[in-house]
Amino acid sequence: MDRRSTPPAPSTGRARLSDVARLAGVSASTVSRVLSNPGVVAEATRSAVMEAVARTGYRMNHAARNLRKQRTGCVVALVPNLGNPFFAKILDGMGRELAAAGYDLLVADTLEDSGRHTTLQRFLDPSRADGIILLDGLVPLGEPDARPGLPPIITACEWIEASPLPRVMLDNAEGARLAIRHLRSLGHDHIGLIGGPEQNVLHKARMQGAREAAEGARLTVFAGDFTLQAGQRAARDWQALDPALRPTAVFAFSDEMACAFMSSLQRAGWSVPRDVSIMGFDDIELVSHLAPALTTIRQPKREIGRKAARTILDCIAGQQIAPVTLLAPALMARETTAPPPA
Repeated sequence: MDRRSTPPAPSTGRARLSDVARLAGVSASTVSRVLSNPGVVAEATRSAVMEAVARTGYRMNHAARNLRKQRTGCVVALVPNLGNPFFAKILDGMGRELAAAGYDLLVADTLEDSGRHTTLQRFLDPSRADGIILLDGLVPLGEPDARPGLPPIITACEWIEASPLPRVMLDNAEGARLAIRHLRSLGHDHIGLIGGPEQNVLHKARMQGAREAAEGARLTVFAGDFTLQAGQRAARDWQALDPALRPTAVFAFSDEMACAFMSSLQRAGWSVPRDVSIMGFDDIELVSHLAPALTTIRQPKREIGRKAARTILDCIAGQQIAPVTLLAPALMARETTAPPPA
């Protein structure tokens, strides 16, 4: 770049929008679009504007902008069980994307102490948030609310069956197919499945994919709910089976269940994968550091968060969005899967 042809950055006083526009060589309205809705502006223009913002030290007055537009500047993410480590990277990706657009991320837990899922109605208040990202497929939607100005809602990770809400989700059925195909390629003809709650959409999709990929293999289903306790119960049930009826591999529909299943068996003297192969689903950060490291299906968690944030921002801006945004899973083959015992 020829710096002699570039207008100098302001040296005194607070930088203004016009200063950024002059330095970037664009109009003030273009700068405003880049800062409020970058997805509608060409990448080269975005780069020029953001470089000018950095050089001038310009800071958008988000409070004034939100007051003019009658917005809160906040997006709420509704999460089932904030203690679940699976959501950490999703919320991180979501928060970073929203922050870049000048929005704050607020997070609320939808799972009450009683075990019930809170209703969505309590969050449908435009004075609380400009948009809602729902990560709980069991939240009751309640009766349709016809009040004008309600915040838009999308679902991420989980979704609600028969609901028209836009979805940002993993191809869960394909993830289960990858897992079963991997175990079948190693020679396993009898595979155990530790599922989730039967009414859960993730359980249904993963069960469908597993059955489709079984190709004649025998499947034994252990009850589960995605928790550590369910993995421990499945380990007890597996050990209680007649040795001739035990699956030689077990695919858990969550990493937490897979970890608990494996640790319970190891404490009882079993060897993984010599005695039984184990797979999980999600690829939470912990599992690559286990001994042995867990073979699992990876969800691109930060990308799910970024896509969900980008989708809700487009909804807030009144743009047309796809009804379903589908992300691809990946097999992470590590140390807990091997051919079955001789």
